Amino acid sequence: YLFDSTRLASTRYAPGTPADFSTGWVQEQGLYYPSSWDAHYQSVIASHDPGETDKASAILVAPYGKGRYIYTGLSLFRELPAGVPGAYRVLANLVESNK
Repeated sequence: YLFDSTRLASTRYAPGTPADFSTGWVQEQGLYYPSSWDAHYQSVIASHDPGETDKASAILVAPYGKGRYIYTGLSLFRELPAGVPGAYRVLANLVESNK
C-alpha cells in the first residue's frame, strides 16, 4: 500500500491509510490495472488483494487542461453499494482532488 497525497490536491476527506484498503472490501479491490502507462500519468496508490503483489496503477493521475484526468481500477462500483468506508473515503478524495 502506498499513498502519495502530494499528487492529489485534496486529502481533506481521504487521508489514506492502510485500513482504507484492508477493512471490509467485499471482493477483489480492483480490476483492469494497467501494467504500463504514459509518462504524463503518476501513480498515486499501489495496493493489492491478500496474497497478491502490489499493483502500482490502482489510481493514476494526469494533468488535463485546468484539471486532472484520474483513472482507477479500484472496484468502487462493488464496494460503494456494500457500504465500505474506505471506498467512500477514496471516492471523496477523487471528487475533491481538483478543488
